[in-house]
Amino acid sequence: MTLALTVLQIVTPVFGLAAIGFVWVRRGLAYDTEFVTRLAMTLAVPALIFVALARGDIDPGAAGRLALAALAAYLSVLCAIGLLCRTMRLDLRTYWAPLAFGNTGNLGLPLALFAFGETGLGYAVVVFSVGAMVQFTLGIMIVAGTVNPLRALREPMVAATLLGGLFLWQGWTVPVALFNTLDLIGQMGIPLMLITLGVAVARLRPAGLLPVAGLSALKLAVCGALALGVGLAFDLSPIALAVLVVQLSTPVAVTSYLLAVKYGAEAPPVAGLVVVSTLMSVANLPLILAAFV
Repeated sequence: MTLALTVLQIVTPVFGLAAIGFVWVRRGLAYDTEFVTRLAMTLAVPALIFVALARGDIDPGAAGRLALAALAAYLSVLCAIGLLCRTMRLDLRTYWAPLAFGNTGNLGLPLALFAFGETGLGYAVVVFSVGAMVQFTLGIMIVAGTVNPLRALREPMVAATLLGGLFLWQGWTVPVALFNTLDLIGQMGIPLMLITLGVAVARLRPAGLLPVAGLSALKLAVCGALALGVGLAFDLSPIALAVLVVQLSTPVAVTSYLLAVKYGAEAPPVAGLVVVSTLMSVANLPLILAAFV
């Protein structure tokens, strides 16, 4: 009972905030997704990431090891999912990237914070940023058929990670007034991301949900198992291992749907993956967390 209550306390704020966004849109209230997303991704989340690293709650060596483990895990997932897509004769541009990359921002960061505190959040932003760099290079190459390795470096979230990592590595401190300002800005990030996630899911109109349910379950199994295997191989600490597994086990991100629309891939199946995998995560993420908390 104590374990179930602990897990419930972790996931309730996450899905509760997403439910607010969902109900908000269903009631016909206006929500400027473009503005809120831009505010979150260019200001609030980068500030959150920088503060989480610059605060120095995690060991620099452990963060570096986790970054290498996350990169190995993502590359392993890409290879495994690519092979499965070919074996199942799925369109690579449509299914490969969405099944490989999860919602490590909207869901992964708050889950890590509520489950493992500031240290967990620091580890989570490392995994999140590694995933962002891989997604904005190899992921876009898969969806669009072209590659721009410098694209990831232009993302404010990645730049904030590199700068925060430098402060962590060198042991530098930020002036108190500036640090408190960035901390206050960063506190907007998680609520904005979660509410926007609920809004995005409410606005999606996917078709053929049943076929993608199996693919959503397959994604969870492949990503979770590979993350666990890689984390053990890199001998990560218990919290770092838990964060890696939780991050890679998150459902398909709304970003995958937006990229499919932007680059001309088949968008409706991706929308279905987003909705179904997100609904499934209400059950499977608490189970995963229960194994680590």
